[in-house]
Order: sequence, then C-alpha cells, then structure tokens
Amino acid sequence: MRIDTEQPVLKILIPTDVIKAKNYLLSLGIHGEISMGSERMEMRKRQMSVQQEPVAGGNAPTQQEQPDQANRGSNACCFCWCCCCSCSWNEDREERNRQASYDIKEGIGDCEESSKPTVEEAQSWAQSFDKLMHCPSGRSAFRQFLRTEFSEENMLFWLACEEFNKETNKGNIEEKARVIYEDYISILSPKEVSLDSRVRDVINRNMLEPTSHTFDDAQLQIYTLMQRDSYPRFLNSPFYKNLLKTLSEQSPES
Repeated sequence: MRIDTEQPVLKILIPTDVIKAKNYLLSLGIHGEISMGSERMEMRKRQMSVQQEPVAGGNAPTQQEQPDQANRGSNACCFCWCCCCSCSWNEDREERNRQASYDIKEGIGDCEESSKPTVEEAQSWAQSFDKLMHCPSGRSAFRQFLRTEFSEENMLFWLACEEFNKETNKGNIEEKARVIYEDYISILSPKEVSLDSRVRDVINRNMLEPTSHTFDDAQLQIYTLMQRDSYPRFLNSPFYKNLLKTLSEQSPES
C-alpha cells in the first residue's frame, strides 16, 4: 500500500495593489522584495527614482550604494529625510525632532508678533519689498495675503530659515535642518516650496553635514520668487488697498 508523503501546497494570495506596486517599481528599474503594508518605503523608493532621473543635456549623477544602516557616515538617506524611518539611528531622534519642530514654530510665532501698523508704515511697504519684509507688521500682512493665494508656505519657509540661521548649537542645527527639510523641501510635504533642481541638489549635499547655511540658496530663491511674483500682486490687491483705507480712516489726523 503506497502512502502519499507529499506535503499540501499552500497558496499565498498577494493583494492586487502590492503586485501592481511591485510591477511599477520593476518598470523603473528598482528591484527587491516589497513588504506588504510598507507604504512609507514605497514612497521613499519613488522619491529616490525621481532624484536619479537624468538631467536634460547631461548625465545623471552616480548614486553610491547605500551603506549598512549602522554606518551613519554617508547614508544615502540624504535624498529622503522625510521618510527614512527605516534607519535605526533616525528612530532614536523622534522626540528631539518634535522638540526642534516646536522650537521653529515658536520662533516663527515670535517673528510675527507685531503691533498694528500705522498708515505711514503701510504706505512705505509700496516703496520696496525689502521695506515690507523688514517690518514685522508688513510680514504679517503679506503672509495673510499669501494665504489667500495658497502660497503661505513661501513666507513660512523664509521665516523658518531666518530663525534657523541664528542657531549656533551643532546638535540643534542638525535636528532643525531635518524639520525644515521635511516641512518645506521634501516632495512628499503638502507645504513643499518651489525650488529648481540645482538648489535641491545643493540642499541634499548640505544635509549630509548640516550647518546654519544649509538653506541659504533656497531662502534666497524663495525671497526672489515672492519679490517678483507675489509682491506686485499684493500692492495691487484689494487686501492691501482696503488695509490702507482702513488705517487712513482710523488715523488721528484724518
């Protein structure tokens, strides 16, 4: 009598969305196993594939192979600080990241605390963008206008950089640089600011060893963008004209 010793074959059903995700990554030339439920890793791989796309008229930069997670030195995660939760050393900094984020928001809040502008101050904002940005009440009014245009992140980023530039503690610089990157530079952030590829490459290199000057090029580019694009619309907007009218009516001289 023959006894069948073969073990029953177990069929493993893989969700359709995981199969589609794996096929998509294979089409981009990204190989490897995909763990189910790891949406953050999927987003990270997609972000890295964007960074690896060749620039028109030149060759794509060669990306070094990612070292072991225990080696922090030249970690390839510089391209995706916002979603590098797979790095063991990054997990240990979660609490300090939250504190750094709190410190930056507190600093921005302090910058925006200003008294009501006089009519003379409000009129001076039309003389130059520099005068507007050097006046706390001017920054506050301009920020409110940017909010109506859904571009408030430009002012928030600029203010965050102003506070960041004052930091001198090396440990705090690293943590705050990470927060700014996650909030305004990452392509996954809803508050991502518009920067060209050259500036992004500079930031990605700077993030390997952050300093208080890590975002200097980006801050200047966003400042120039606001000056050339948003500032003229602000001066011609009903928001600014109504503010001048209200201040004139409330002025003691009127």
